[in-house]
Amino acid sequence: MTDLDHRTSATGLPSDHVIAIIPAYNEAGWVGDVVRGVRSFVGRVVVVDDGSTDGTGDEARAAGAEVITHPANRGKGAAMITGLQRGRESGSEWFLLLDADGQHDPAEIPKFLAAARETSALVLLGNRLANPAGMPWTRRVANRLGSWLVSCVCGQWLADTQCGYRLLHRRVVDGLRLQSQRYEVDTEILLQAARAGHRIVSVPIRAIYTGQPSYIHPWTDLLRFLRLVWRYRDRRAKETSPPTA
Repeated sequence: MTDLDHRTSATGLPSDHVIAIIPAYNEAGWVGDVVRGVRSFVGRVVVVDDGSTDGTGDEARAAGAEVITHPANRGKGAAMITGLQRGRESGSEWFLLLDADGQHDPAEIPKFLAAARETSALVLLGNRLANPAGMPWTRRVANRLGSWLVSCVCGQWLADTQCGYRLLHRRVVDGLRLQSQRYEVDTEILLQAARAGHRIVSVPIRAIYTGQPSYIHPWTDLLRFLRLVWRYRDRRAKETSPPTA
């Protein structure tokens, strides 16, 4: 038994049962280290290069990832949909989702695997707000407000709904019908998982900010987020309202 086999089997999730999906856009300088870190714990890593122009795909490939390339930038949601489809084709049981910009520490992967074993939950969500040191205060406030709103619609408390670091079982992934093309995809995954009746368990992780450029467009992405949440809120209200006489 190798050292890697020992680490993964201790969690009850063999490494070849887990696939990592990493959407990436212009993350050269970061994505290579992320891929190498993830490969210490996960048997297969897929990077979706979403139209990068800085060599992101080449760097990820050199670090050992399988790379799928979008010829033009289509958004995180589109990249996530592409990556999840490849994961389905691979037959993997668990899907690890994380960002390519170094804000998610691969060394914390065992926390997700252990939480899956200990709780039997099929959705494990990273929680940076348990110890938000280093997170800009504006981001901290926005995340808390957004998490409260999404939690209300999901019908269960979710501490950090904007965190893209998460672990999903195949049963959850197979039930997803994602339509979001941009950053609101992270919220749509949670809304659909909760609507399907899945319990979502939070996993405390570090908040890491090292000056990476952000591709979020605050106002347009906020509007997309609010439209998405309102749409699912409206659906939930209709499903739970008593029938008319």
